[in-house]
Amino acid sequence: MEIIIQFLLFSSSILIFFSISTQSANSCKPESCGGTLGPEVRFPFRISTRKPVRCGYPGFELSCNSQKETILKLPVSGEFRVNSIDYSSQILSMSYTGSCLPSGILNFNISGSPFRGAHVRNYAFLNCSSWEEIMAYASAFGYRPIPCLSGSNFTVLATNLLSQEDVPPICRRIANVLVPANLASAMDSLEEIDLHWSDPACSYCEKQGRVCGFKDDSSLEIGCHERARSSGISRRAKYGLIIGVGIPGLVCIVGLVCHTCGLVKLLCLRRSLNSELPTVTVPDGRLVTNGLDKPTIESYPKAVLGESRQLPEPSDGTCPICLSEYQPKDTVRSIPECNHYFHVDCIDEWLKLNGSCPLCRNSPDGSTATPCSSLSSLTLITISSTQSSGNL
Repeated sequence: MEIIIQFLLFSSSILIFFSISTQSANSCKPESCGGTLGPEVRFPFRISTRKPVRCGYPGFELSCNSQKETILKLPVSGEFRVNSIDYSSQILSMSYTGSCLPSGILNFNISGSPFRGAHVRNYAFLNCSSWEEIMAYASAFGYRPIPCLSGSNFTVLATNLLSQEDVPPICRRIANVLVPANLASAMDSLEEIDLHWSDPACSYCEKQGRVCGFKDDSSLEIGCHERARSSGISRRAKYGLIIGVGIPGLVCIVGLVCHTCGLVKLLCLRRSLNSELPTVTVPDGRLVTNGLDKPTIESYPKAVLGESRQLPEPSDGTCPICLSEYQPKDTVRSIPECNHYFHVDCIDEWLKLNGSCPLCRNSPDGSTATPCSSLSSLTLITISSTQSSGNL
């Protein structure tokens, strides 16, 4: 039974360990802010109010606003709306949270962040006369008007033509800005900007169809991990369940079956021994036994079991009379003729009624007791059935 209990404790610890591991893995699973156009957020990014610190890399914290938009806050330039994240190319596209992205670009600064411009372009912003006067220049040289920076009497244009000769005489340069413009929208009123990150380097994991993450819980070393299965149970957790439940469970079942068979066998033996005690009735109601006297019983060897519960002679670890396992410091007595051991209290009571060994039926003089078929000749006498029914 002790081995079975140890296996149960071991399997429980395995289950707890893999349960914690699975919960830990699930706590970092990808998610989004809930918007229909919001990007999937996973390592190295994390939504700071929802995920533990170890689910993301330092400096890659995102948040969600009341409109369920994904927000990145740069240390200097403020908040931007994240429109998409390309984990293979390690590029995120974002737009200004205000109504006019170019106004944010004029003072754009990525210092203090882990990002750099993905496609940096040097733009010149020009303050020109009204649109009607500058329209010919705009169409000829590809200048793009910025309506959100323009007024009724002037028009702001953006161009990546840096030569002073290209500036129309009715315009003046107001700023030169390095813009990490999105290639797809660079000529479309600067609607998006792209940022790239190089550390942590996770693109190789994505190209292998795996996901990036920390190798352990104590360092910033990066490794590739298998994607979570749709069932929500990882392969590691499944193996843990098989090892933690299957094998110990099988051992426990086998142990319980063996233990039960042993108990049944001893119980049948005890019932057999009890049923074999013969009775004879006499008219005067005297009770005569064929057992041993106290001095004789006390002369039989006794022993006190040690911590190992090992008996001086090979024997079963269970008392055949009470069916209890021997425990350290139990006192046992043996039958000299056969060296069978029993609890002292159990065998003493037995020998008072029957002088033979309960197991092999050897008597103190070395003879064998009468077989079961002829036990009716023994001299264990009880009260007659008629007196028993009248007096008891």
